[in-house]
Amino acid sequence: MYPQNSQGKASKGAIQLKKSNGRLQLVFSHPIITETGEIRTKRFYVSTGYDDTPLGRQRASVLADTIQRDIDYGEFDASLAKYKPAASLTTVTSITPSASPKHDLGELWEKYTEFKKPQVSQSTYAVDYRKYRNHIANLPTRNLEDAIAIRDYLVANLTPNAAKRTLTNIHACCDWALKSKLIESNPFQGMAQEIQIPKSESEENDINPFTKEERDVIIAAFEESKLYSYYAPLVKILFFTGCRPSEAIALQWKHIGEKFITFEQAITISSKGLALKNGLKTQSQRRFPINNQVKEILNSIKPENFAPEDLIFKSKKGGFIDFGDFLYHAWKGYKNRHSRQIDGIVTQLVKQGLISEYRKPYQCRHTFITLCLEADIDAKDVGKWVGNSPEIIYKHYAGNKRDLQVPDL
Repeated sequence: MYPQNSQGKASKGAIQLKKSNGRLQLVFSHPIITETGEIRTKRFYVSTGYDDTPLGRQRASVLADTIQRDIDYGEFDASLAKYKPAASLTTVTSITPSASPKHDLGELWEKYTEFKKPQVSQSTYAVDYRKYRNHIANLPTRNLEDAIAIRDYLVANLTPNAAKRTLTNIHACCDWALKSKLIESNPFQGMAQEIQIPKSESEENDINPFTKEERDVIIAAFEESKLYSYYAPLVKILFFTGCRPSEAIALQWKHIGEKFITFEQAITISSKGLALKNGLKTQSQRRFPINNQVKEILNSIKPENFAPEDLIFKSKKGGFIDFGDFLYHAWKGYKNRHSRQIDGIVTQLVKQGLISEYRKPYQCRHTFITLCLEADIDAKDVGKWVGNSPEIIYKHYAGNKRDLQVPDL
């Protein structure tokens, strides 16, 4: 059911078994959302603790089914703690009697998180603190005297964002230990600030808009979908306001006025998981005029009874929409545990020849801006609506006007 290939490596998109040090290991890839909200595909390795025997393979297969079920239902635990055998967890969290409490980072982290437990949300304690605990458990050394080696290991084995956030939390832990007189100094002082986050290729500059006809085909397909029709209003707002996905997901009913939508916050990844962040990427807030098109979309989903703080676009469970789930299920698609491709709506439309090529959801924003320019709306007005300067509009979008022609002089 979960075969190995001839090289002993798992193929992308499937949960497969391989042997590691005589024990069975599950290997698979899955998209995750980084601390900056960027979506990346990460390779996961789960040590089952089972020997390579028929019984061990049967038990490992059951674990693989559990992981695949969580992936399919959007409940996957990226920390992997949920899927590790009890013995493995005990090894991670146990305190070595011979280690000095003043110098062992693992022990300090356990004491620190116990102190913080009553002060943070249950999800922060169960998910985020466990994630950092696992990073610490994987360190080649947990001796505070090896702080530089710890920093170098994190930088070499994690993304810059993950390494920076992990060091930030380790620094906070050691600050607490210093104030609690468990250690004499904090060797991680200033280390997180030294990590530079590289500027990746920005989706703002990757401009490849849909045509108006392609836009309408995508909207219609979402509206008619049995699985993903609840995403249709979100897709419409992305296409008809040009807002960023993180801004749309953060909208609450208090932001909707008679004539304007006020964009003033976005969804971000915090130490407590998904959270609302005040302010936008390039400004504190902006107002978008509500035309009849946008008004109709909002009125169609406006509940009879709602609180101003209620989210406009919610997940099926009522919380924040998981943009990774939207992208890798509804929009693009994914591979199931049998390596079968399950196409999302936009991928299906490409294969049907109704869309020229696959594009990411961020192109909804670029489509809005481009269509506005094609309708001869002044760049400064478009920029005001979407939160870009006229210079950016001219530089990145004016050249993409499909009907732009050199006039007769």
